[in-house]
Amino acid sequence: MNKTELIDAMAVKCELSKKDTEKALKALTDTVSEALAEGDKVALVGFGTFDVIEKAAREGRNPSTGKKIKIAACKAPKFKAGKALKDAVNK
Repeated sequence: MNKTELIDAMAVKCELSKKDTEKALKALTDTVSEALAEGDKVALVGFGTFDVIEKAAREGRNPSTGKKIKIAACKAPKFKAGKALKDAVNK
């Protein structure tokens, strides 16, 4: 399912226009992104938790040349599915 299909499905379930549904989806994604950028955790009970993890600097290899390269430390978003979501998927 792509973004357009998600908006269509949400609009039908919420009985909203596609334009209003797109605004709501954008507000959700923007709010989650901003919270994660500030180092906060976003927990949606039953659905899952969005969090930020820190990856340490490490050494890797360039797949083309095989040369060793240094990979800088960084932060990355992480999602952990909640029990209700896992149960729905495994139904």
